[in-house]
Amino acid sequence: MAAWVSEVKQGVNRVVDNICRLSPDLFAESCQHILNYLQGQTGGVDSAKISDRFQRAGVILDHEAQQNIIRFLLLTFRSAGKSTLSGDDLVSKLEEGSNKWPKASLQVVHRLWSEHGALVHAQQETQDMLSIGQLVDIQWKLGLAVSSDTCRSLNSPFVSLLLKIAEPSGQISQRSFEMTIPQFQNFHKQVKEMAAVMETV
Repeated sequence: MAAWVSEVKQGVNRVVDNICRLSPDLFAESCQHILNYLQGQTGGVDSAKISDRFQRAGVILDHEAQQNIIRFLLLTFRSAGKSTLSGDDLVSKLEEGSNKWPKASLQVVHRLWSEHGALVHAQQETQDMLSIGQLVDIQWKLGLAVSSDTCRSLNSPFVSLLLKIAEPSGQISQRSFEMTIPQFQNFHKQVKEMAAVMETV
């Protein structure tokens, strides 16, 4: 465990060393890109744009180092949003993680988080409430029960449903279940009612 903690600390120090190579304005610009995404203003973080900006400013970092800065800032701001940290608390956490932070960079973080932290937190709460799977496919088949440990009435028809759901993480999961014919008819009726309501919205 101690070796793992030491390795994490070294990784953080490497990222902070690379952040030290950015001017306060360039660092603020990079943070702003990430905060815009976390506030729902953009669809993602354009790492190619950030990389191009680094190069135009004369900061030469390899691809992995740039990605590590972006990932670190994403994780930092996302965690601060979930924990509803103040600007002072966030700066304190960063200083605990590494003693290599330049004062100017911490001032940038404090200023930007004080301005945008509440909006990031609100966006995360909204995403948490809306983070339900999306139905992407439904398959069904009619079957006949011929043997069962629990069913008393054999030779009774049933409907087997297989749902494919795209989870918020992007992975597709499958859910399957069986219904009796009356249960399926009730399910069908409810889906029709939902569709009718949705057409009026």
